[in-house]
Amino acid sequence: MSKNGFEDYNLSDEINRALTLLKYETPTEVQCEVLPLAMQKQDLVVKSQTGSGKTASFGIPICEMIEWDEKKPQALILTPTRELAAQVREDITNIGRFKRIKAIAVYGKEPFSKQKEELKQKTHVVVGTPGRVMDHIERETLHLDQVKYLIIDEADEMLNMGFIDEVEAIIKELPANRVTMVFSATLPTDVENLCHEYMENPIHIEIAASGVTTDTIEHSLIEVKEEEKITLLKDVTVVENPDSCLIFCRTKEHVDSVYTALEAANYSCERLHGGLDQEDRFAVMDGFKMGNFRYLVATDVAARGIDIDNVTLVINYDVPMEKEGYVHRTGRTGRAGNKGKAITFATPYEGKFVRGIERYIGFEIEKAEAPGSEEVAAGKRAFEEKLSGRRVVRNNKTARINKDIMKLHFNGGKNKKIRAVDFVGTIAKIPGVTADDIGIITIQDNLSYVDILNGKGSQVLQALENTTIKGKKLKVSKALK
Repeated sequence: MSKNGFEDYNLSDEINRALTLLKYETPTEVQCEVLPLAMQKQDLVVKSQTGSGKTASFGIPICEMIEWDEKKPQALILTPTRELAAQVREDITNIGRFKRIKAIAVYGKEPFSKQKEELKQKTHVVVGTPGRVMDHIERETLHLDQVKYLIIDEADEMLNMGFIDEVEAIIKELPANRVTMVFSATLPTDVENLCHEYMENPIHIEIAASGVTTDTIEHSLIEVKEEEKITLLKDVTVVENPDSCLIFCRTKEHVDSVYTALEAANYSCERLHGGLDQEDRFAVMDGFKMGNFRYLVATDVAARGIDIDNVTLVINYDVPMEKEGYVHRTGRTGRAGNKGKAITFATPYEGKFVRGIERYIGFEIEKAEAPGSEEVAAGKRAFEEKLSGRRVVRNNKTARINKDIMKLHFNGGKNKKIRAVDFVGTIAKIPGVTADDIGIITIQDNLSYVDILNGKGSQVLQALENTTIKGKKLKVSKALK
């Protein structure tokens, strides 16, 4: 089914406005297939790899079909990793921004109490890892009786990480009359069984893998001895001189040693692996998205959580052991219609892994020669010039959609009997401001946050300095976050 644009799907003005700002212009293949069926509330099993636009394929219909007035969660999205949960929550928030859709992410290694507080608020969408979602269900802090949509994202990875029992336990807690959609890069038997057992006549959609892997990505392979990899890495980065580059290693020890070597050579770089605190991992991901550094050295934990449309080069410093891992890693480049490059370093002993990957992706990876000393010398000056400059991010979706939004902080909340309607009533009375300029409202016990849209934040902030809300004088300021 070929569509020209999102306007063909009869989406609301609020969703269309967000899609325009996010530069979602032409639906991808998976979006063309999934959107109309999801809007008809069909159960779906979708085989589609990372980077194909699948988050928006379920995010758009969910945001469209959510009933804003309902306080309890209406959609539950399960993801295998914390990074992916945070990324999906961000995508849903961006798509649903002007419908004021409230999405929250719940995952381990973050205080349970903080998430419990968030879940007390009106919440439309919960995105989470199976362990922490189960935790909230058992402690009765997550109410599922209004859930109408269940999305299982990266189902094959759930299986690899041993989450399948928890996923089944969660499904059993959900209302029977929900819509279920399963997304997976591959469909192992266990995932197939799960679908048959818990879904109503699901429609199977398969997006051909090879197109995504080859169309926008140039793949190559360089043979190298283990002890010569660092030298090769430096030579390749000088010659390629990428705007942004992801370097994948098999272990966190390799990440640490590569990072140390690059930092010593004055590369603008950071590292990411499972040994870092969750907060540090998110800080590094955000820093890479913002363009604070050019090179990110990472284990596969990063392959599923990074959604940046302009990674120009992916280097597999180590050949991935899992053939699917190759697709996930290289799928970080060549996104959103941009061209990308994926270069793999292979030692003489890794031939069988490379052949396994080639069988899986359906083509032979072209062999390339290591750059010669003349080529490296010729590229040195341009490389050093770029190294000292800051990376310019042209396509940070969240920054774009948040450009005209100011979050206001108030020093009062539930304890002062203040409700969302009180904020709306007061703010909408300000001359030149309407209810359409008010975004997501979060009310906690002693404080509240209100998003002001359309560049009217300063105007509202100024007006509220001398205004009472529900007869109470609240201190208002621009929120730090």
